[in-house]
Amino acid sequence: MQPSEIGSTKVDDMRLAARIRVGDQSAMSELYDRYAKVVYAVALRILQNAEAAEDLLQDVFLQLWRNPDSFDASRGSMAAWLAVISRNRAIDRLRQRRPETDIEDCVVACAHDLAEETEQNLIVEKVRQVLAEMNPDYRNLLELAFFQGLTHNDIAEKTGQPLGTVKTRIRAGLQQLRARFAG
Repeated sequence: MQPSEIGSTKVDDMRLAARIRVGDQSAMSELYDRYAKVVYAVALRILQNAEAAEDLLQDVFLQLWRNPDSFDASRGSMAAWLAVISRNRAIDRLRQRRPETDIEDCVVACAHDLAEETEQNLIVEKVRQVLAEMNPDYRNLLELAFFQGLTHNDIAEKTGQPLGTVKTRIRAGLQQLRARFAG
């Protein structure tokens, strides 16, 4: 559109609005033909429902027919005004919609098996309790092996203990853990 066409469209919209103020149905029809697609497109984009968009289209133009003074040409074009009215009404309708399913009918999917997770937490707590009561020589080596992921060789280097001693104490610590869990 050329700037002169935009200006003439705005003047023409003002004339149509003035004619609507005096009850001219042909002016309303002309305005509807000109802007119905804009209103419908905005409503459909927001509502995602053709029937609801058609209802909103009727409501917007009915509002203009009943209250033509609500359009103020000094604040913008008729197309922009109608688009904003459509957008606001569509958002209002989305807010008013009831949920399509009853909350009691919803199934909540959970990636965790809560019973299994609870059981694991209880086991971890018991392991911690047993470790706290264990001989510190065994406990320290088990923590290095299982909580820090060190190999037997790494533990021997880190602690300065012979490799055979490290292996023997880790094995003895594991046997104590098994005995406490079995009993």
